[in-house]
Amino acid sequence: MLKFYNTLSRKKEVFRPLKKGRINLFVCGPTVYDFPHLGHARTYISFDMIVKYLRHQGYKVFYLQNITDIDDKIIKRAKEKKKSWLQIARFFEKEYYKGMKSLKVDSITKYARATDYIKEIQSQVKRLLKKGYGYSIKDGIYYDIKRFKDYGKLSRRTALGTEDAISRIDESKEKRNKGDFCLWKFRKAGEPSWPSPWDNGGRPGWHIEDTAITEKHFGYCYDVHGGARDLIFPHHEAEIAQMQAISGKKPLVRYWMHTGFLTIKGRKMSKSLGNFITLKDFFNKWSSRERSRATEILRFIIFSSHYRSPFDYSPNLAKEAEANLKRLEEFLNRLRGVRNSLKESHKKLIENFEEKFLNSLENDFNTPKAKALIFDFIASVNKKIEEGKISKKEARKIYRFFKEINEIFGILDFKKIEKEKILPEKIRKLIELREKMRTQKKWEGADELRRKIQKLGYKIKDTKEGPKVSG
Repeated sequence: MLKFYNTLSRKKEVFRPLKKGRINLFVCGPTVYDFPHLGHARTYISFDMIVKYLRHQGYKVFYLQNITDIDDKIIKRAKEKKKSWLQIARFFEKEYYKGMKSLKVDSITKYARATDYIKEIQSQVKRLLKKGYGYSIKDGIYYDIKRFKDYGKLSRRTALGTEDAISRIDESKEKRNKGDFCLWKFRKAGEPSWPSPWDNGGRPGWHIEDTAITEKHFGYCYDVHGGARDLIFPHHEAEIAQMQAISGKKPLVRYWMHTGFLTIKGRKMSKSLGNFITLKDFFNKWSSRERSRATEILRFIIFSSHYRSPFDYSPNLAKEAEANLKRLEEFLNRLRGVRNSLKESHKKLIENFEEKFLNSLENDFNTPKAKALIFDFIASVNKKIEEGKISKKEARKIYRFFKEINEIFGILDFKKIEKEKILPEKIRKLIELREKMRTQKKWEGADELRRKIQKLGYKIKDTKEGPKVSG
């Protein structure tokens, strides 16, 4: 039974889509004024894995993500770089797509640029004005949060908390309430604008684009809204206020899902602290031949942490992930080498693992538990392989299951694995013993084992990724 933790109710709930077998899911995309970074990776890899799991379970998922391509931050960056806002937005939008491709994040059904929905945005602003939720002042049209009684429900903010909130740069002194946010910004000299019914041109506020986009594609209510935890307030709170005021119906979304905060060595990622890591920074530490491995390592790191938990990144995590992936690959190659024509005797062991693994994902995508189950299972099966108790048929079944779950997690390169030579178990044990001796700096013993392996017809080349065997 699939369960999601719903940020609105603060508890896990059984997932029941609005339409059987179909899920409409929206995740807040980036504001394209800078390069994608590890914070983006944490959120978008998490939702990529969630969506791929849902599809694996047979759901037809429409995964919609917006691209904020007009915003104060974009305009500011354009002035700094002496370029047009459009040049900045399109350049960093392309960089975002490149970043997602490098992370194997390919589950999004549609990317929706804010500027492609000006008509829909203006329609929502008109309706909010008509219903009395919007009001016009000197610099734009604002949303009166005091008119919406449920404002603050998602974030559990008090009335005082909502009053103190200021959304991005909506700081007009003429606002009715300090926390009111801008729906439509009136035209300013030197800034981009679109014709509108209210002035001589203007542009959207930040929050309104998301509800305009989701109303266009999903209607007044849809299944899942996701994003990073720092968007709960005021951004997602504003979305609820806008759409429910327009429709007169609730909820806007059945299930709210949020990824936890990302820190670097215990501190918030910030350029001023010198710990701001872009995806380019992360990949530049790897050679061009290792880029694919870097992606698998980063996905494994994120898979190792629950999507809702705070996530602290350090370079040591990459070393640990690489060691774990190597262990996984060695296990899969060991499975490929099983030749025993025994009767199946471990059906229950295999079925229990598969069931528990999938159950951990059904329980609010508990990937740390799924990871623990994988390595416990590997330890059990490796022991049975060494004892010659796993049949070829069972080994193939286990291998297929790992290949299947890799389609969700994207942490292994099966093409590369299947190109590798299958080693006899005797040779594999000798190689493992030699590696142990090398770790202990028992060089004479390691050299003796190398000669023994060579006499059996196999050559070893030591590399920083580990021994490469040919024969």
